[in-house]
Amino acid sequence: MISQKERMMLQDQKSHEEMCVQKYTKYANEAQDQQLKQLFNDHASHEKQHFNTLNQILNGQTPTISGQGQGQQTGGQNQAAQTNPAGQTVNPNDVALTKDMLVTEKYISGAYDTVIFECQDHNIRQALNHIQKEEQQHGEDLFNYLSSRGAYPIQ
Repeated sequence: MISQKERMMLQDQKSHEEMCVQKYTKYANEAQDQQLKQLFNDHASHEKQHFNTLNQILNGQTPTISGQGQGQQTGGQNQAAQTNPAGQTVNPNDVALTKDMLVTEKYISGAYDTVIFECQDHNIRQALNHIQKEEQQHGEDLFNYLSSRGAYPIQ
């Protein structure tokens, strides 16, 4: 059984995941670059899985963790980096959408830190750690997409 504090924090994370699904889906429809559309759609799918996992926890069920789409995430990131070398003309709106999602992922990953530390149940912590790792992978995918197009200079 989860405490009231855990429940409130998990409900916050659930609303964050719902927002991610909405944003990734909307941005996939707005993006011009087909690879970015695919990346956004893949991430939207993973965020739906996160939302469902949080629902399971809130409903008193022990979530099952089965490597929710990690191969797809890495593949999307590598594919974007390989086929679009830096210097290619990039749609400014695609850059803006990607940067917005990167900021969103940074926030959500950080919020998971707090929730993880507040959870009493080891299995719930493990499930949330898994989700957080995927959120960090999303951030890396977005960073790599921007970086590969010269849209996120790190110097």
